Amino acid sequence: MDLFGIPLQALLSQLLLGLVNGSFYAMLSLGLAVIFGLLNVINFAHGALYMAGAFLAWMGLEYLGLNYWLMLVLAPLLVGAFGMLIERTMLRRLYQLDHLYVLLLTFGLTLMLEGAFRSVYGVSGQPYSVPEALSGATNLGFMILPNYRAWVVVASLVVCFSTWFLIEKTRLGAYLRAGTENPRLVEAFGINVPLMVTLTYGFGVSLAALAGVLAAPVIQVSPLMGSNLIITVFAVVVIGGMGSILGSVLTGLALGVIEGLTKVFYPEISSTVVFIIMALVLLVRPAGLFGKEK
Repeated sequence: MDLFGIPLQALLSQLLLGLVNGSFYAMLSLGLAVIFGLLNVINFAHGALYMAGAFLAWMGLEYLGLNYWLMLVLAPLLVGAFGMLIERTMLRRLYQLDHLYVLLLTFGLTLMLEGAFRSVYGVSGQPYSVPEALSGATNLGFMILPNYRAWVVVASLVVCFSTWFLIEKTRLGAYLRAGTENPRLVEAFGINVPLMVTLTYGFGVSLAALAGVLAAPVIQVSPLMGSNLIITVFAVVVIGGMGSILGSVLTGLALGVIEGLTKVFYPEISSTVVFIIMALVLLVRPAGLFGKEK
């Protein structure tokens, strides 16, 4: 059976592969949206911390024999702790200044992290094997789906929507949102707002590291893997609405699927379709699809 001259089997296969890519977009844009939405910080170092999460998983296996499941927990914790150190020692000094200073600082951190890993490991990718429990594939009839890619989609959806529920529907999330809008009022209730800000930034970058660990068995671990992806992820966040957590997640998933379908119908623009959509959305709705107009 064909659809617009394209075999339905090929169309469904590309649709599912697009959903896998969309899962990575959603995870990365989620961390960016959390940091910007709650802290008003444009974190350009997000891609480098995503790369660091993947490299920690690889180094844990290569040097210490730590398996994938352990590093899936340990790598985000380590990167989150590093992120909290960055917030306490660097970012906190810039909150009262123009956003450009934070952007330049995080861009500088990106160059430093990428340069450090490139000097040790070069630019060639390092392979990371799929964990044994997720090896193999499942025959869906229209395609053979690797079990690991199915796990990536499920894990990403659980993490994304759990984070949205935590921030938007719980008391802790209410404190976080109130602490950024009116910190003096929240401090009057005995809540340590500076600590809350530090933990929020650490949580946001740990999401990037988690995405890096999930990506390690899918793509080769490379110092450039973050820089190759972060511009697209920023476009996803802009389309969804800067600071909108649910908007970033839904937009990331949708754009992954659209990108996959574009590879079937019009491959020439598959690498730029996200930016074309961003330009069109900004023309119609400058705040993004889910953003709040000021």
